[in-house]
Amino acid sequence: MASDIKSTVQPLPGRITSVDFFRGFTMFLLAGEASRLYEHLMEVNSPAVQFIATQFHHHEWHGLHFWDLIQPFFMFIVGVAIPFAVANRLKKGESMKTITRHAFKRSFILLFLGWALYFIAAGKLVFRFQNVLAQLSVTYLVAFLIMNKSFRFQLIFTLAILLFIDLAYRFFPVEGFNHPWVNYENLGAWFNNKIEGVEKASEWATLNFVSTTAHTVWGMMCGKLLMSDRSPAQKIKILVIAGIAALVIGYSLDLLNITPIIKKIATVSFVFASGGWTILALCLSYWLIDVKKLLGSFSRFFIIVGMNSIFIYLFFEAGFTRILTRIVSPFSNLLFSWTGELTASIITSLGVWAMMWYLCYWLYKNKLFIKI
Repeated sequence: MASDIKSTVQPLPGRITSVDFFRGFTMFLLAGEASRLYEHLMEVNSPAVQFIATQFHHHEWHGLHFWDLIQPFFMFIVGVAIPFAVANRLKKGESMKTITRHAFKRSFILLFLGWALYFIAAGKLVFRFQNVLAQLSVTYLVAFLIMNKSFRFQLIFTLAILLFIDLAYRFFPVEGFNHPWVNYENLGAWFNNKIEGVEKASEWATLNFVSTTAHTVWGMMCGKLLMSDRSPAQKIKILVIAGIAALVIGYSLDLLNITPIIKKIATVSFVFASGGWTILALCLSYWLIDVKKLLGSFSRFFIIVGMNSIFIYLFFEAGFTRILTRIVSPFSNLLFSWTGELTASIITSLGVWAMMWYLCYWLYKNKLFIKI
């Protein structure tokens, strides 16, 4: 199979391979969560394993785990891909009017799919928009619309929206929701309650699309940088400086007790800190894959998933992993029940995870790409 992968998965013309790798790596980790592997690892009686497993769960409130970076990774890499996608469409002879119409259409579809996943899960009509697809429907469109603006405009725009949402949380006047950094007692919670029509909605704020627009716009800016005529060394230098600067701002806001890092309401400090890690992660991927050519088949493994990222996300978010679990579980229990129930469950999760990867591989091998 390894030889098949090597022969079929090649860098696409005019693309930066690390962008496809980054997207695929992010989606592969999300598929791992859907397999319930990280949940089972939390039950392992080992401090080291439990510490690692904790990093694959969201922080309860104030703080930052590795898993809190996954949604920023996804929203950021969508932004990175925007200038590449537009350039490719222009090369095919499409007009900007047609491309813009497609962007609005794609935004609407993302919003619909994001909402539909909550509808399917609840089994009744609900109005929730906290997942990554619903959030992307806004952030993607904004990044696209300002793509041809100057770097200065794009940077000032993101800083302005971050300042706006920070002040909105601080000075929101409604009693009971005027405690900006308290769970269920802030502007985000009030907004959730209003659109969902309940007294106590999710702690994950729909309003996060405002501040996390910065992630997608910053991604678009980095995409334009990668497409530029600058040398690889210059690109890496700019990415490193930008990433470190964002980290310093984010963690300083938190450590100085100005704005705490809270992923669930996407505070400004969270956006900067997670944005900094994300930019540095892209920089590392670009250096390893496109500059040093070091990862080879390892990168191809994740690129396969990245080529059908929307499909596999919808697959596991809609609950189809339950079908795979029903297929794998009898075999893992038959063969590994002697190792204990927990170990058998972990092996089942690994099997489900592997099947999701193979599904992406089968689609890629047959040149089937689900896009919107």
